[in-house]
Amino acid sequence: MQRAKFFTDDKHFVDMKLNSPPDLVLSSFHNLSAEFLNSTVPPAKLQEFLDQYFEEPGTELEPWAPPDWNAQPEFLTGIADDKLREWAGQIHNLWNSLGRKIRSDVKDHPELYSLIYTPHPVVVPGGRFRELYYWDSYWVINGLLVSGMTSTARGMIQNFLYLVSRYGFIPNGGRVYYERRSQPPFLTLMVESYFKATNDTEFLRAALPVLKDEYEFWMQNRSVALDVAGAEHRLNRFHVEAGLPRPESYTDDLELAEGLSEGLRDQLWAELKAGAESGWDFTSRWYIDAEGHNGGALKDTRTSQILPVDLNALMCRTEWTLASFCRLLGEDELAAAYQQATARRVEAMEAVLWDPERGAWFDYSLLSKSKHSEFYASNLAPVCAQCFSLPEMGERAVQYLKESGALKFPNGVPTSLRESGQQWDYPNAWPPLQHMLIEGLSQLPSDEAKQLAVDLAQRWIRTNWRAYMQHEAMFEKYDVNGDGKPGGGGEYEVQLGFGWTNGVALQLLQRYGASLTSAASRSGCDLLLPLVFTAAVALR
Repeated sequence: MQRAKFFTDDKHFVDMKLNSPPDLVLSSFHNLSAEFLNSTVPPAKLQEFLDQYFEEPGTELEPWAPPDWNAQPEFLTGIADDKLREWAGQIHNLWNSLGRKIRSDVKDHPELYSLIYTPHPVVVPGGRFRELYYWDSYWVINGLLVSGMTSTARGMIQNFLYLVSRYGFIPNGGRVYYERRSQPPFLTLMVESYFKATNDTEFLRAALPVLKDEYEFWMQNRSVALDVAGAEHRLNRFHVEAGLPRPESYTDDLELAEGLSEGLRDQLWAELKAGAESGWDFTSRWYIDAEGHNGGALKDTRTSQILPVDLNALMCRTEWTLASFCRLLGEDELAAAYQQATARRVEAMEAVLWDPERGAWFDYSLLSKSKHSEFYASNLAPVCAQCFSLPEMGERAVQYLKESGALKFPNGVPTSLRESGQQWDYPNAWPPLQHMLIEGLSQLPSDEAKQLAVDLAQRWIRTNWRAYMQHEAMFEKYDVNGDGKPGGGGEYEVQLGFGWTNGVALQLLQRYGASLTSAASRSGCDLLLPLVFTAAVALR
């Protein structure tokens, strides 16, 4: 079916509903195939089969208006700029258009759907992403909490707890074709956000055993031990053992693997799935070429052979948070164990990922046994996670960011400085990475770092606002060069909606609303000139 290319997006077919039992559909397909030489069914016959047994995707979900949505949320009063305040209200309204409830038939007849049933309604990312997604939901939930929608946020977290109880981990998204891979594990931090907003100790107590289970999954199935300077360290990676094309991108993966031996083909498909698990699908960050360098093309993706800075920063923050949860609930022995895990993680990250000369953390290749040196926004993830041992390391990272060249763009910090054609590279800027940088910088003690956080927030909000004024839409990513220009590249057209973009914008508007402005700066780069360039250039 996918080879016939009836749809421009391979995800369309695998999201379609069966209107007959699977055994009957398979039997009918085998009978149809047997009628033709080499089982090659003509497109016209395939189309008839499709029309007979499949229904359009999306019917398994129904629109849902969150009952805790309030037309006048409190945070709006803290936004000084009239235009931004009006726009923030429009973003807040988008929660209604992104709310979805799974129809009961999915629960009663799961064999007819690729959708995984979850008991509570959700806020989806938008566009082709019509179902629940894992790491997107961290920023969605934080946005909902800004909007005062604690009940909706709680329901989304309960869905994830349900998925861990069912699978032992959280799949990439709410489809059966995602069941072999996860995404960056933000569940513990989702619960932390909810707990900070509600102080609901009983919810925390009920969630904690499930949070422990998810953490154990990542430590048992997504970690490796390595020896550095005679000391053994354990760090995490993305790793999926499933050597077949991704069902939702079937023809892309098939075409990419053309000409490869069976072994290399299966390896590539497993590595692409690991890239999807990272959330960065796709990027030059995961490339390792034949010489072992961080170069090449999409066919050189080796995600599982790289120890990522951001994943390990997230695991470090998770360990620290689990320790604080256990302490709060009187589980002192377990709290001490998680605290020790945090200390071991910091030590491992500084032994393997930290570069004392350059003042930042870098992904580590298990193949070359060396760090990759390119700039990626993820190189500063430990600053946001507060996962470093010496205060000066955070300030060193600020200097690295200033000297990297990544601050010279008028509309955000690019994901990388490499133009690979992949969407998680230059010139795209992604909401979660902007938020990570801003949050990390804001937590450092220096005035310079805090001011840089404010300036980056201003830059990002203005980019989002301009795009909304031009297109009346929020996009999943933006181009750092074009005022209000959505991002591009990768496997699909830019999507609008958009869950995590809305969440990040609302968080920044809540935090910095008293000073943010919609007015244009004197020039695109004036905002950061004093921070990026020399005093002579700044005073031009």
